[in-house]
Amino acid sequence: MRDETAHPYMANSVPAIQREMLDSIGVKTIEDLFVQIPKDHRISRPLDLPPAMSERELRRHLIETLSRNSTTEDNLSFLGAGIWQHHVPAAVDEIVRRNEWLTSIYGEPSSDHGLYQAWFEFCSQLGELLNLDLVGMPVRSWGTAAGHALRMAARLTGRTEVAVVRAIDPERLSIIRNYCEPPEMSNHIAIRLVDYDPATGLINFEDLRAAVGEQTAAVYFEVPSYLGMIDHQAAEIAAIARAAGAETIVGVDPISLGVLSAPSAYGADIVVGTIQPLGVHLHAGGGVGGFIATRDEPRYAAEYPTLCISIAETIKPGEFGFGRAMLHQSSYDLREKGKDWIGHSVYLWSVAATAYMAMMGPQGFAEIGEIILQRAHHAAHRLGELEGVRINFPSGFFKEFVVNFDDAGKSVSKINDALRAEGIFGGHDLSFDFPELGQSALYCVTEVHTHSDIERLAGALQKVISL
Repeated sequence: MRDETAHPYMANSVPAIQREMLDSIGVKTIEDLFVQIPKDHRISRPLDLPPAMSERELRRHLIETLSRNSTTEDNLSFLGAGIWQHHVPAAVDEIVRRNEWLTSIYGEPSSDHGLYQAWFEFCSQLGELLNLDLVGMPVRSWGTAAGHALRMAARLTGRTEVAVVRAIDPERLSIIRNYCEPPEMSNHIAIRLVDYDPATGLINFEDLRAAVGEQTAAVYFEVPSYLGMIDHQAAEIAAIARAAGAETIVGVDPISLGVLSAPSAYGADIVVGTIQPLGVHLHAGGGVGGFIATRDEPRYAAEYPTLCISIAETIKPGEFGFGRAMLHQSSYDLREKGKDWIGHSVYLWSVAATAYMAMMGPQGFAEIGEIILQRAHHAAHRLGELEGVRINFPSGFFKEFVVNFDDAGKSVSKINDALRAEGIFGGHDLSFDFPELGQSALYCVTEVHTHSDIERLAGALQKVISL
């Protein structure tokens, strides 16, 4: 028997309103809407849910639950590995919290002119940072962007294999595998993993040459890599891909581009990455934004799955308008026949990134890049002085570096447990996904870490190792 009591937070749960809605579509009961679901797939027993709480009780319950979390506000964190702690200016938070942006859906350019202008500024500023002309609206994550880019390359070349460097975030690789589809699917793209040299952290060229052939649609690698390494052989990698007729796709952390060359300078055809370092706070369980960028050429533009925003003159001299470009090829227009499915929207983060990039400017990106380089290398040098600690790749890295604890005789897991007792989040444990690196952890140092923070970490590690 259905409970006819209205839910306090759901206006449409009022019985009279539900009856009106059912009558309007010609259905007698709500259950009739689910007749296509087999009976053995539906729960017939009542759910054993806790008693309904009042708003005051629910608020208290949630606050008590959330208070059990350990946060980076209360602890010193050196975690990275795909999402990083960067400073977010207060002005960025103020802008994204304005009512003009806080909406679950958007309208037409004519009604949301300011929103479309902000999106255009996002694409323009990111394009300038990347030295590329065509940037789509952001997708859910870096992994999503990489998956889309590989499928773009497959359509461009008509080929069905891609080469991906193995020194990659396992979560990102998992997303890429999803986008390349299982072998049973008609659009399956085979992934060939290219090994890296455990002694240097750089790509193994012998393995790369063996993996790239006439069926290779694209070669995908990252600068900096997941392990933090800046691969100075990037132009050679792109040349190998080009010689085979494959596209070169490069993943990049945009915060590094104030001190590192843009991927387009060493042969990238498609560039992807994350916008999380550009004014987006740490978030767990939600998209933090990824981007796709290319040269402004028709062959690339025709394969974009994302929304693209363009600018045009109006009938009034000196006036400009903003609108969607190439909507006809997206899933908004063609649905399942579009150039892949756009899916999850993270457009609010594009507003945050727009504000962040505008505040930073070219000089700001150069300064923050230099600060991160200096502090990360100082931290690596300082930790390398500790007995039982070794830096796997002591030079040529940005923001993240690999710390090995084999000589300490302790696992990364035990070291991190002990560090948490000191109010410190240690590096990300690499021992499971990269066993060839031994008991190693990926440590992250950004502009938020001070000299005293690094000394505190060194002191805590020395204490933990000597126990």
